Amino acid sequence: MAANIELKYFNTFWLKKMKNITKVLPGAQENPTTPLAVQGVTGAGIQVQSNTLLIPDNVINVGQKVTISYINLGTPVVFNSYITEIVSATVFKTKDTLQSLPPTGTPIVFGKIINFDQIPQAYSLVEESDWLIEESRIKGGYNNTSVDFGVKAYIVEDEPKQSHKFSGLIYSGIFNSRTGINQTNQFSVGEDITRTIDPSRGSIQKLYAEDTNLIVFQENKVSKSLIDKDAIFSAEGNASVTSRNLVIGQNVAFAGEYGISTDPESFAVNGYRKYFTDKDQNVVCRLSMDGITVISNYGMTDYFRDKLSTAITGGIKGGWDAHNKQYVLSVTSEISNKEGSTVENNTLTFDDTVKGWTSFFDYNPNQLISLNNDYFTTNLGKIYKHYTFAPNTNERAVFYGISYNSNVTFVFNGAPSTVKNFQTINYEGSTGWQMTRFITNTDTALPITQAAFASTLTEMQNSLLINNFKLKEDKYYADLVNSTPSQNGEVVFGRSSSGLKGFFGEVKMEINNQNTGKKELFAVSTTFVQSS
Repeated sequence: MAANIELKYFNTFWLKKMKNITKVLPGAQENPTTPLAVQGVTGAGIQVQSNTLLIPDNVINVGQKVTISYINLGTPVVFNSYITEIVSATVFKTKDTLQSLPPTGTPIVFGKIINFDQIPQAYSLVEESDWLIEESRIKGGYNNTSVDFGVKAYIVEDEPKQSHKFSGLIYSGIFNSRTGINQTNQFSVGEDITRTIDPSRGSIQKLYAEDTNLIVFQENKVSKSLIDKDAIFSAEGNASVTSRNLVIGQNVAFAGEYGISTDPESFAVNGYRKYFTDKDQNVVCRLSMDGITVISNYGMTDYFRDKLSTAITGGIKGGWDAHNKQYVLSVTSEISNKEGSTVENNTLTFDDTVKGWTSFFDYNPNQLISLNNDYFTTNLGKIYKHYTFAPNTNERAVFYGISYNSNVTFVFNGAPSTVKNFQTINYEGSTGWQMTRFITNTDTALPITQAAFASTLTEMQNSLLINNFKLKEDKYYADLVNSTPSQNGEVVFGRSSSGLKGFFGEVKMEINNQNTGKKELFAVSTTFVQSS
């Protein structure tokens, strides 16, 4: 007769600690690794009684490491042990015995838990999830009950070394707030979730999602990757887009050898227009529907060649001014000369409507932000809103609490092939404008101050003899008085004392914004005659 014999089975369990215990009971040190200078109870420092240390006003844990470093008869002594028993709130026992008493003020260091013979009560009651139980079993019998915690992830790395994929992209699972699905922490190696961009173009500095495309800004190249679709190219080179179960599809580079260097802070976007700088090539670029355009070539090629080439690390910041609809670029450069080096800040704006760089500003922002058609910048940890009046005043051009004067510079070059004699300077606009500079390639004019208003005949006569603007028919006029020193002992008299001789003239108009409100300047002109 046959007999079925069922083998008994047994289970063995492993108790594994997932992380180090460094937490102490309430009232103890917040950081147990910080040395504690122990003051002796009886004047002898740490009191030792039957292999027991007496520490006043401190509470610690069983199994916690204790380190004491002191000098005994001129010899350094290091005592390392762990706590075996907490006798009271101030007394605990250690595994080893101190050979001698350390002096008063000897520091004692409480480290992490190094002995797990007894799980600290104060810890196990709170952090049960920190312990992991694994089972190793030998079992006989068919379909018997067993203890199991399910499948555990296990992976072996042949080369467990850190690797920096500077030109690679990886994406996780999906996130859906409506259904509660959150797989952003899942990176399955069994799926095609990586995409590598051309590493010869440098590292990826900026990603920008636009519609169903992902724009990738590398140091030396800008490209576009399709999202949830791929492109199939025909023999003629024409691409047709097809849907695929692929998050990052075909990568297509934009025409032009330009990138964002290592200055992603220069990036700004408005609609389909993206602005950025390429410090390596000393240019400012705009990416739009028609590709990449070098906007620094609009009359500012030499300027940006000098400023961007000397820009300090992290000194290039860009942003979109939603109030004035302009791209704002701030560049901090280090200028070196024979006297040493100085740091120079330059902030200027680009306007697409005129295709040019329209204004310079005196403020140096750390960040540039636009929100609901308002323009904000930050400086030294504070945020400022632009295009508003200073508190309790109507001042303009107040940046970060400092008031600045506004100025405009013009170049007069009528009849460019002839030598001219500039005789007057005229402007239309608000009162208060001053001419602070008028120079030609040969002569210099005296500054012309704020317009004078005469009410009597004497004042009218005096106003003709001083270097001020004269108001006539809502326009301001002034004669240009030559301030260039005479040369070779020449005598200047009569009409020769006024007017400036040269091929072209450069004039700078300036106004003081303190308590002046809005000031406008519509036109500036000059009269000249052909020089003999």
